[in-house]
Amino acid sequence: MDTTQLLKGVLDLAVLAVVEDDDGYGYDVLRRLRAGGLTEVGDASVYGTLRRLYAAGALTSYVVPSDEGPHRKYYGITPMGRAQLERQTKDWASFSETVTALLAHHPQGAAS
Repeated sequence: MDTTQLLKGVLDLAVLAVVEDDDGYGYDVLRRLRAGGLTEVGDASVYGTLRRLYAAGALTSYVVPSDEGPHRKYYGITPMGRAQLERQTKDWASFSETVTALLAHHPQGAAS
C-alpha cells in the first residue's frame, strides 16, 4: 500500500509527537519518525513540516553550535503546539476508530 497520502495527513501530528518531550534538530526528528515506523517519510517533507509548524507558532527554534560541522537548529514544542497536538490526537483517535469500524463490516475479499 502506498502510504504517501496517509502520511501527508498526519505528518504534523507525528512531528509534534516526536518533539513533545525532547527537542530535536531536523535530521534527528527524521530519524525518530523512521525509527517509530514511518519509514517512507521523506527528508523534504519533514524539513518543510518543521518550517511550517515553526511559522505557525506550534514550534520554537534555537541554534546549538556543533564541534563536528555546521550549527544545528533545534525545534521544541510551544504551548500552541501542545494544544494542536492534543486536538489532533483526539481527531486521529476518532477518525481511526471510524475507519476501523467500517473495515470490520467489510471482510477482506468480499465482493462488493
